Amino acid sequence: MKNTKASLLGTELIPKLLVKQAVPASIGILVMSLNILVDTIFVGQWIGSTAIAAINVVLPVSFFIAAVGMSIGVGGSSIISRALGANQKEKALTVFGNQIALTLLITISFVAAGLYFVDSLIPSFGGKGAIFEPAKIYYTIVLYGVPFLALCMMGNTVIRAEGKPKFAMYAMLIPSIGNLILDYLLINVLGYGMHGAAWATTISYVLCVLFILWFFSSKNSELKLNFKHLKFQLPIVKEIGSLGFVTLARQAVVSLTYLILNNILFNFGGETLVTAYAISARMLMFALFPVFGITQGFLPIAGYNYGAKHYGRVRESVNVGIKAAVFFGFIVFSILMLFPEAISKLFTTDTAVLELAPNAMRWVFAVTPIAAIQIIGAAYFQAIGKAVPALLLTLTRQGFIFIPLLFILPHFYGELGVWMAFPISDVLATIITAIFLNKELKKLPKTDKTLA
Repeated sequence: MKNTKASLLGTELIPKLLVKQAVPASIGILVMSLNILVDTIFVGQWIGSTAIAAINVVLPVSFFIAAVGMSIGVGGSSIISRALGANQKEKALTVFGNQIALTLLITISFVAAGLYFVDSLIPSFGGKGAIFEPAKIYYTIVLYGVPFLALCMMGNTVIRAEGKPKFAMYAMLIPSIGNLILDYLLINVLGYGMHGAAWATTISYVLCVLFILWFFSSKNSELKLNFKHLKFQLPIVKEIGSLGFVTLARQAVVSLTYLILNNILFNFGGETLVTAYAISARMLMFALFPVFGITQGFLPIAGYNYGAKHYGRVRESVNVGIKAAVFFGFIVFSILMLFPEAISKLFTTDTAVLELAPNAMRWVFAVTPIAAIQIIGAAYFQAIGKAVPALLLTLTRQGFIFIPLLFILPHFYGELGVWMAFPISDVLATIITAIFLNKELKKLPKTDKTLA
């Protein structure tokens, strides 16, 4: 085990290790985020601003189902990282096999239900008026590809848990680049409109799955499955579920947040205001790519060293991760505060939308630097296998603070109250997370298991 790539997670210098883990993750997230960003620009410029709102309406449903794959991946990968750190390879294989079986079973069931309730789901997520028809087209086609997306998200986290960040990066690059090429061909060249945008997305998910299948069947992976590993083992399923539920709950709350925001904003300003927020939402996915990359790189490092009882390295990984995340969060904040008008013009030429989008963007990103602390802090509890505090801290920002504020502040401040909810919830959630994280780190033993 000491000669494997995974074992380096317990021996290399933490800053160097975080760079090796986080840079490929950040590049992968950057390209994936650019894919979403450019996809939105293509749709806005080649189809129309209403199409941007339509995609924003669909995202909560498709992302929630895809989040099932990510939650199974993150939950299982936390176990895999700790199992590899403790030299329990058979357990790691069993966990991976159960991840695959769970992902297929659950996501296909959700897709069937999502297609059956299509006409009621879209309006409930804000797909009203002129938004409904393009949203229904996009939703129906993309939903067919969501099981493939779920497998991509699950497989990607396992690749990273093995200590193979470059291959995890490739798994994110392939569908992103593929989607951009297909967008150009299907929307601009062939003129398929929303149908083209949706099929480009779905086909890109399939490309990702093909790459992941190749990786795990090649010599690059240490996890060689047999059919016996696909058989459900209740203790493993429970452990995956308890840790993965953190990610799933987070995405469920994100979906609920979209539902509430889209409906509140539609009531205040119709399709125009929904589109203005959709631009900020796309930037939120894109601009924080270095913070999310650092988080992805941090997870296997913290999990492996916690499993190996290298507690000094665990503390160092938290400190280095937070410092790096705050630094890049400040850079993102600076750019978005200075150039929101120019950024908004990339998406649309609609003057009504352009009057609203820059102000929305400034509010949404108002306290980005400190929000990075909350992201790393919540991820730490997931990395070390403590599901309950991980769940509570993950839900703190949006579930316990942001959503209630959406129901309170607009009554007093109107549309401004919606935007005020963003920085207030970020500040409060960061303070709470910092308190819990500090207490947890103090509980770690002062001495490590020998590194020899």
